[in-house]
Amino acid sequence: MDDLTAVLDTGRLAFAHGDWQGAHRDLSRARDLGTLPTADLDLLSRVCWWVGRARESLELSEDVYNRFQHEGDLPGAANKALNLGLLWFIRGDLVIASGWVNRARRILADLPEGVEHGYLRYLDAIVELDFYGLGPARETAVTLKEMGQRLRAPQLTSLGLVLSGLADAHTGNPAAGFAQLDEAMLPVLAGQMPAEWAGDVYCTVIHTCHSLGDLSRMRAWTAATEQWCEQFHGEVVYSGICRVHRLQLLCTQGDWSTAEAGIERSGAELTGLNNWVAGEAYYQLGEIRRLRGDASGARAAFDQARDLGAETQPGAALLDLAGGHVREASAALRAALAGRDRLSSARLLGPAVEIALAQGRTDEADRLCGELEAVATDFATEGFRTWAVHARAAVLVAQGRHEEALPVLRRAAAGYRALRARYESARIYELSALAHTGLGDEAAAESDVATAVAIYGELGAAPDVARLDASPLPGGLTAREAEVLRLIAAGASNRDAAAALFISAKTVDRHLGNIFTKIGVSSRTAAAAWAHEHRLNGSR
Repeated sequence: MDDLTAVLDTGRLAFAHGDWQGAHRDLSRARDLGTLPTADLDLLSRVCWWVGRARESLELSEDVYNRFQHEGDLPGAANKALNLGLLWFIRGDLVIASGWVNRARRILADLPEGVEHGYLRYLDAIVELDFYGLGPARETAVTLKEMGQRLRAPQLTSLGLVLSGLADAHTGNPAAGFAQLDEAMLPVLAGQMPAEWAGDVYCTVIHTCHSLGDLSRMRAWTAATEQWCEQFHGEVVYSGICRVHRLQLLCTQGDWSTAEAGIERSGAELTGLNNWVAGEAYYQLGEIRRLRGDASGARAAFDQARDLGAETQPGAALLDLAGGHVREASAALRAALAGRDRLSSARLLGPAVEIALAQGRTDEADRLCGELEAVATDFATEGFRTWAVHARAAVLVAQGRHEEALPVLRRAAAGYRALRARYESARIYELSALAHTGLGDEAAAESDVATAVAIYGELGAAPDVARLDASPLPGGLTAREAEVLRLIAAGASNRDAAAALFISAKTVDRHLGNIFTKIGVSSRTAAAAWAHEHRLNGSR
C-alpha cells in the first residue's frame, strides 16, 4: 500500500507540473500495483492523450465516465462526457463527438447552471458549424459572454469571443474577428482554461489565420503556441500541431527540403489524435511533392489527406494540370467551387484562373478573377489581396495588355515579398518576362526568366526549371554557344569572352567554329548581325 501511495503521489505531482511523460509512467505503474481511485484514473486518461496514446486515453475516459455515473457523481460524469466530446471532435469524428455531447446534455439538464453548461454550449456550436453555419455560433457567443460574467468564469468569456471572432472573420470582417480572437487568448495565456480546451483555442486561431491568408499573424500565434507548449514535458499533440503550422510557413518561404520529412512525420504522429491537422499535413506534403515533380508521391499524399477528411483542392487539380489533364483539372475545380461560401472559395479561385487560361478561356478567367477581387476587397487580408493582384496580372498578360500588366505585376511581387512566398514570387517573374517580351524588351524578359529559373532551382522546383530551360534556342545552339555568341555580338574578344565564362580562349574558338557552322556564317560580324536579328543580344 505504501508503494502504491508513493507512486500515486509522484504521478499526481508530475501531472500538476505538466510533466506528461512522468505522470504517465507513474500513474500507469500505480495502476499495475492496484486499483486506481476514480480521480487518479481520470488523470491517467487525460495524460495518455497528451503523450499521444489516443486509443488508451479514450478507453480510460469511458471507464472514468462509467465510474462517475456509478458513484452518482453527475457533475464529474458530465464533465468527462464533455471532454470526450471535445477529443472525438478533435479527432475528426463528428458523429461520436455529437453522441458524447448529447450524453453531457442529458446529465446537465438536471444540474444547476455551472461552467460545464458553458462548455456544452460551445461544443454544440462548433459541432453544428458544418451543418448550420455561423448563425447559431453568434447566438451562442452572446450567451457564453453573459455566462462568463455571471459565473465569473473567464474561460467561458474566452470561448464566446472565439465563436464571435470566427463569425466575424468568416463573414467579411476579419479585423473585428481577429481582435476578438486575440482577446480570447488572454485567459488562455493566464492559465485560466483547462489545457485541452486551451489547446483547441490556439488551433482555432492559427487555422483561421491560415484560412484568411494572414501569414504574419499565423507566424505570431504559432510562436506563442510553441511557447505555451514549453510549459509541458513530453507533450505530443499540440507541439505536433505547432510543428505542422511552422512547416506550412516554412514551405511558403521555400525551404521544402527541411519541411518535407518533418511534415510527413507530423502527419503520421497526429493521425488518430487530430485528424484535421494531420490531413493538413498530408495536403502540404502533396503540394511539396507536386512542385518538385513527384507526381505519384503527391497523389499518394493527397489520398491520405482525403482519407482524413481534408480538402485536396486546389492541389489535386493543379497536379492534373501539370500532367496535361486540363479538362480533368477544370472539372475538379468547378466541382470544388460549387456551393462554396466566399471565404472558402478564395483559395480555389486563383488556380481556377490559371486553369482557365491554360484552356484559352480568357473570358472565364476574367470572370473568376473578378470574383477573387471581390472577395479580396471584402476580407482585405494581405494574402487575399496578393492572390487577386496575381490573378489579374495573369489575365492582363493573356489578353495582350502588357503595359497595363507591369504595374500590377510589381504590386503582386511586393505582396509576395511581404508574405515571404518564394515560389509565387518566381511565378510573377515569369509573367513579367511575358509582359516584357510583348513590349519588345527582350533584355528585361531574359533577366526575368533568369531570376525565375534561379528561384525555382533554389527551391527544387525541377518541373519549372526544365520547362523554362527547355525553350529551344534559335539555330539549334546550345546554351553555352548562345552565351558565347551574346558576348561576341556585344563586342567582346575571344579572351574577354573566355574570362567572362571562366573557360579557355581555345574553348571559345571551338564554340565559335560550331556556331558559324550552325547559323551559316563565316565571320564575327555576320554572327553578331545574326544574333541581333534573332534577339540573342541580351544578357542573362
